[in-house]
Amino acid sequence: MDGSFGEISTATFEAGQTVDALERTVVTEGDGEEITDGDYVQYALSGYDAATGEKLGDVGYTADEMLPAPITSDSSLAPMFGCATVGSRLTVAIPGNDSASAQVYTVDVLGITPTEAWGTEQPAVEGMPAVTLADDGQPSVEVPDGDAPTEVQISVLKEGDGGTVTAGDTTLLQYYGVSWNTGESFDSSWANGAPISISGNTYVPGFIEALEGQKVGSQILVVIPPAQGYGEGEINEEDLVGQTLIFVIDILANQKAVAG
Repeated sequence: MDGSFGEISTATFEAGQTVDALERTVVTEGDGEEITDGDYVQYALSGYDAATGEKLGDVGYTADEMLPAPITSDSSLAPMFGCATVGSRLTVAIPGNDSASAQVYTVDVLGITPTEAWGTEQPAVEGMPAVTLADDGQPSVEVPDGDAPTEVQISVLKEGDGGTVTAGDTTLLQYYGVSWNTGESFDSSWANGAPISISGNTYVPGFIEALEGQKVGSQILVVIPPAQGYGEGEINEEDLVGQTLIFVIDILANQKAVAG
């Protein structure tokens, strides 16, 4: 461990012992990649009451149950995952506080989620904007000549192999937005420095339409007219009213909506 994630003590945990500080034991060391600063980690865990050994529950063992967690040197999860390897099983003890007793978790490190779409490239659709990718996966978009479409247009640039996004899900994604009217990018998760997720995928209607039915790992190109974007009216560059929008969307992970 190089110290970039901070130091934690290690111990063997038994029900009833006092937990005074965060403690981690590597039960099984995986042979996969080592987690580094900035990775998005897929994991699953089982929780137990440290005093009684009572099982509190499981999470992450069902597909699309939980989004991967971003691990940075200053994140609360860094001491748990820092420098661990994919395939590892960890035991982590967390001290109690005034509102919760000490807890122990068995944590399985399942994988590292890429920060760009990894699906199989699909043929370009005639008449759609042209997309070029930089070495790091960041898109650029060339707006075609001619009038903007009056209906939502969607094409799959890369076909992923993961689960399918459905209504109400929460999706981890990268996006690159361009105005058809100006040809300029108005917003981008790439420029903002990290993928995003918004609970319930509460985006503009055309963006939601582009996500639903698509597979994790896919890259989607969508053209959204004003009525399915930020509304019709006199063009306003500041709030995107009246503009036709182009998005390149990389679907990195998906969390299913909780039933009921």
